[in-house]
Amino acid sequence: MILIRKVKEQYGWLGNMSRFSIEHEGKTFRTSEALFQALRYDDNEIIELIRSEKSPMSAKMKAKKFRSQMVIKPMGEVDLSNMRQVLRLKIAQHPQLVDNLLATGQDEIIEDCTKRPRGSGLFWGAAFKDCKWIGENWLGFLWMEVREELRGQSI
Repeated sequence: MILIRKVKEQYGWLGNMSRFSIEHEGKTFRTSEALFQALRYDDNEIIELIRSEKSPMSAKMKAKKFRSQMVIKPMGEVDLSNMRQVLRLKIAQHPQLVDNLLATGQDEIIEDCTKRPRGSGLFWGAAFKDCKWIGENWLGFLWMEVREELRGQSI
């Protein structure tokens, strides 16, 4: 089992807070978190405010300030599609991550939200409670999907 926790841990690079910049539509986003948050908006000023934040958490917090102006429903189908796109861009633009991802083998990938406030992150991740994982773990599932796509390309 592969657990996504803190950026500095072994699999921290899988997290959206990890420092891998991503080019998208001619602009550089410092992290996948910043790009993902920006994709929820169509207002260029808001997108630029999110993009210009120096840390991934501040990009996320900046996006939350404009929640009422989102054009993408958080945790909906388009949001999932955007996350899939962000992960694909991250892998494509940082080829060293391809080997890292393939090296995870067939292991399940889980964004571990166990230590977050109750209920926090249970769409994108999961929490270990009563000897089982509870949550939807979409970030983990999307990474496993990208891993399978990469395997298909290398055959």
